[in-house]
Amino acid sequence: MVEQRTPPEVHTLLGEGYRYIDVRTEAEFAGGHPVGAVNIPVIIADPATQQMTINPDFVNVVEAHFPKDAKIIVGCQGGGRSQRAADLLTRAGYTTLVNMLGGFGGAVDESGRAVVPGWRASQLPVCADCGAENSYADLRNRTS
Repeated sequence: MVEQRTPPEVHTLLGEGYRYIDVRTEAEFAGGHPVGAVNIPVIIADPATQQMTINPDFVNVVEAHFPKDAKIIVGCQGGGRSQRAADLLTRAGYTTLVNMLGGFGGAVDESGRAVVPGWRASQLPVCADCGAENSYADLRNRTS
């Protein structure tokens, strides 16, 4: 079962050896992300249809850069995509996974009211350009 934690709790875990995988799109990641995060989108635009679909390389790229016993946090914009990513990684054999509730932007209810403040609203450290080595393009290129 995937553990569920709020952004302030995740921030504490990052100081305890956890790594943060931001599963949002490359454009979302470029607009700001938790300091130290790496970007591996779980959903991408299909080249033929431009419809959003599961990234067929998601698990392979994660496996190329993180061992199965790595302590991993997955986060997205509101918490839904990261839960999907955590489920995929659980099926792939990862054992220490945390899904960040509220994601980077916060979770809202049906009326649009914030129910879980996100990373940004929690005033946690944000980076917009932390180096190419954290980008999906770089990680994908370094995947065997």
